[in-house]
Amino acid sequence: MTSTVTLSAAVSRMLHDKLYEKRKIAALEIEKLVKSYAKENCHNEISNVIEILRVEYILSQNINSRKGGLIALAACTIALGSQDAKVHIPGLLKPVIACTTDPDSRMRYFACESLYNTVKVARSDTLIFFNELFDALSKLSSDPDQNVRAGSELLDRLIKDVVTETPSFDATILVEIMRNKLYTKKQYTRKFLVSWLICLVSIPYIDIIVYLPDLIDPLFLILGDTNMEIQSTCQQILSELIQKIKNNPEKTDFPKMTNLIVVHSQSSDNLIKETALKWLVEFIQLAKSVILPFASGILSAILPTLAYDDFSNSIWETAKKANHCLMLLITNEYDVRENMEKNEITLPLAQMIEVFVDHLKFKSTPPKIAVIRWLNHLLVKIPFLFFKHVDAVFKEVMQLLSDNSNDLVILTLECLAEIASSPAGITINRKVIATVKPSPRLNHKSSDLFDSSDNCGDGGDGNEMMHLTSIHLNTYFIKAIDRILMIFKENPLLLENRASFIIRQLSSLLNAENVYRAMAEALPSDGSKDVRFCAIIVKKLNGILMSSTELVELRDQLKNDYSQENCDLFCCLYKSWCHNPIAAVTLCLLTQNYQHCSALLHQLANYEMTVDLLVETDKLVQLIESPIFAYLRLQLLESPPRQYLVKSLYSLLMLLPQGRSFDTLHHRLNSVPNPHSLPTTDPSESGDPNRLKDVNFSELFQHFTTIQVVHAAERRKNRLRSTNTTDDHH
Repeated sequence: MTSTVTLSAAVSRMLHDKLYEKRKIAALEIEKLVKSYAKENCHNEISNVIEILRVEYILSQNINSRKGGLIALAACTIALGSQDAKVHIPGLLKPVIACTTDPDSRMRYFACESLYNTVKVARSDTLIFFNELFDALSKLSSDPDQNVRAGSELLDRLIKDVVTETPSFDATILVEIMRNKLYTKKQYTRKFLVSWLICLVSIPYIDIIVYLPDLIDPLFLILGDTNMEIQSTCQQILSELIQKIKNNPEKTDFPKMTNLIVVHSQSSDNLIKETALKWLVEFIQLAKSVILPFASGILSAILPTLAYDDFSNSIWETAKKANHCLMLLITNEYDVRENMEKNEITLPLAQMIEVFVDHLKFKSTPPKIAVIRWLNHLLVKIPFLFFKHVDAVFKEVMQLLSDNSNDLVILTLECLAEIASSPAGITINRKVIATVKPSPRLNHKSSDLFDSSDNCGDGGDGNEMMHLTSIHLNTYFIKAIDRILMIFKENPLLLENRASFIIRQLSSLLNAENVYRAMAEALPSDGSKDVRFCAIIVKKLNGILMSSTELVELRDQLKNDYSQENCDLFCCLYKSWCHNPIAAVTLCLLTQNYQHCSALLHQLANYEMTVDLLVETDKLVQLIESPIFAYLRLQLLESPPRQYLVKSLYSLLMLLPQGRSFDTLHHRLNSVPNPHSLPTTDPSESGDPNRLKDVNFSELFQHFTTIQVVHAAERRKNRLRSTNTTDDHH
């Protein structure tokens, strides 16, 4: 239908005028006109007036005409009021929204003003154009003109009020618009967007948790903004969001968000990193097993953070807590054999092992300590599931024995003990001493790194820390012993400085007899391989056996036990101890096999008395004077005397060059009173030249002689090699 509505010449002229006052007078006239039409319910005429203003003014090339059109459209809305404006919203809003992108800053400002007046009147009826309004506001918020930005802020606050008071508003629309816009790097736009997020979070009828998967990633990026106001606002939003998650965990889609949080917890920005780690802690505590499929990613984020030098750093503390909480989620229920395949889906152990192996190669000690604690925990909680992947970590764990950190080496040995005694392994077909060993959860100094003070739910009974378990050794025990000897052989410095520490700790964990028997069996008893290394390691093992408090039970057993099992142990040790003649002599003295000891000392006269041999002999004299051999010294007082004991000591004296050790032993023997002045002891005690009756000492003596011949040949070969090298230099 053709419009019959026209504007008077005066009104039309004033709307085109460059003076704001005249355009305003014209707008008031149009307001009166529209009011009269509204009163008579003439909506067609109103629509025609709006169309005239759009075509003849808003679309005009004359800037003053466009300004007149904007103020006139706002006047139309005011005239219509909230009741009648609804049907004319498209005509009233769309032309004005288009003007927000006008090249002229004054036009953009007047567009803000016009929109403000329209929204103020029509309120929720304008929300049908929310997408367009929000898009316009987003651009206006970063407008280069300060006045335009100020005008847009007023309009922005008004629209927020309208949204807040409109329960029918669909937040999905806003989230869809914001999702991509939030990735902007423009600070004004970011400021605008986070203000809208504050609004969303505060609106009671909007369940913001539902929309978090779409918002969380860009929110963490904005947290790294250099503008402190934006950063602070973003922190406020994230704090409120995590609180809402804690209040309504059942509504939270943890799987959709966890990977995003993991990514941000590896950020180079410390604020982003720490905030993301705090979220991870909450996710782990709230989601529990739901979070386990993401365990490998979480560990990839946590473990490197533990390498921070400053242990008081809040980031380090948060990472430590996240690690502890995640560890508590893995319980025995995942080791049920019937559900093994299902459990491997829930718990991505293969991927976790890959992360552990990678972090065992770190130079920093704390991540390696964390990994070893993880392995210990998995071995205790899910041994059968873990053993499917044990080969992937075994070699890397063994390498840690060379680390400089005592705490890490202790934990590593505990881990190896758990592997070697795990019920999931193949039990070895050999004698194992059934005893008890401390769990790797015992509280060493290194445990300070991950103590149980972190509140991550039920950490179990504190008495569990002192749990004792029986030893059932498996094939990895033999592998571990072989590998330890190989490491000592390849690293002489480690053998010299750390072997005693490692062997003592291992003996405490897996019983000294098991360890010593296995090491003795692992060494070649026929002298077919590196005899020099065998001599060195036997010297080290003998020194530990004779002096360490961890091996007191083994010493007492060798000294006092008459059983066949003890005879077997003596023979096992002896065959390897023959690589070091003074070690073999010491073993015979400890086990009170004095006749054989005397025979060995006399046999030594047939071989070269090297400097090393004399030094070892000197140390043996000092050992005889120690509390360990107090029983031996007291046996010198028996009557009739133990002839082979006395002969052994005098033989030792005769082998020594005159010096301090010679004087010490000589003085000791001179202190023995005349046996005839002493009361007679039980003949059965003094009559046995060797205490162990079930041992074939003739065979052992022949073995000793054979090994010494091999060592003599090795020494000759070394001298010849040294001579040839010297000749080559000359």
